[in-house]
Amino acid sequence: MKLLTAVTAVGLVLSTTIAFGKEIAGVQVPDTVTVQTNDLVLNGAGIRTRVFFKIYVGALYLKAREGNTLSVLAAPAPKSVRLHLLHSEISADKLVDAWNDGFAANHTADELKALKARIDQFNKLFPTVFRGDVIRLDLLLDGSTEVFINDKKRGAVPGEDFQKALLKIWLGNNPVDKDLKQALLGKG
Repeated sequence: MKLLTAVTAVGLVLSTTIAFGKEIAGVQVPDTVTVQTNDLVLNGAGIRTRVFFKIYVGALYLKAREGNTLSVLAAPAPKSVRLHLLHSEISADKLVDAWNDGFAANHTADELKALKARIDQFNKLFPTVFRGDVIRLDLLLDGSTEVFINDKKRGAVPGEDFQKALLKIWLGNNPVDKDLKQALLGKG
């Protein structure tokens, strides 16, 4: 009887762990997060790779699950993107280059011109990051985007248009990683 009770208890613990998140590349990705007192659900998560290197585990959280880019962009805030760093080190310069490449690949020259000052403001919020760091991008109801690294607020950038531009880095027509895009949309 004691063995049956122990086995049942272990089974409950394991099923609870699975119910409250999933593991991707050694990173525990929660099923829900809270932003501005709103509970957001995990829309999808996956690995950003470049060449053969695993760069980060990305996770997208929304108020309700959405399966395509237009629905995600149109979904009401708050929203959150979490990037769990897997690579040993990414310098601030390389991180900024990656953000700029993502913005440029998914926007016209006129759109980039309108966003330039806010992209520059966003880029200044990032130091060198290391394996185990978590970049949190919270897209808020007031249209601003708050940037956190390891739960320490680095600053905020205004504008709903900036929020959509930021999401297009991963979900646009030319995402940084097509497999990650599918995973964030819950299809990977």
